[in-house]
Amino acid sequence: MKRAIRTLALAAAFAASAAASAHEGHQHGAPADPAGAAPVFVASTAKPFTALMDDAMAVMDYGMRHAPMNGNAEHDFVTMMLPHHQGAVDMAKAVLLTTTDPELRNLAQGILAEQQIEIQTMQLWLKRHPATPAAAPTAAAAAPTMKAMP
Repeated sequence: MKRAIRTLALAAAFAASAAASAHEGHQHGAPADPAGAAPVFVASTAKPFTALMDDAMAVMDYGMRHAPMNGNAEHDFVTMMLPHHQGAVDMAKAVLLTTTDPELRNLAQGILAEQQIEIQTMQLWLKRHPATPAAAPTAAAAAPTMKAMP
């Protein structure tokens, strides 16, 4: 039991560290190819876990920074979330290559399943909602308001 709690605590600390670095200017992982080619994630036992995580973060970071934004909040949310969710899939693949802990394996497999379903849902949404720029807000719509979350 203590080992499982310690493993979960380490995973939570790692996730918090990764999340914090993801918000610090998106300066993590290896930079993209100077020729402009997007980095690619390859789950392989030929690399140590830390290198796999760096690769996954570099691919996610590149995808988020190059997401096709058009000013429409719904569209922009989906295009940014696609590489974010793919990053979670890639990280789950990396941990599945390295861990024997049944609890973490179960967690990673759940992440794979759920995130892939959400990626498919977002891809279908984009197909149903062609990318069109957002309309310029009217003066009333541009005024800041506080709305309650549903």
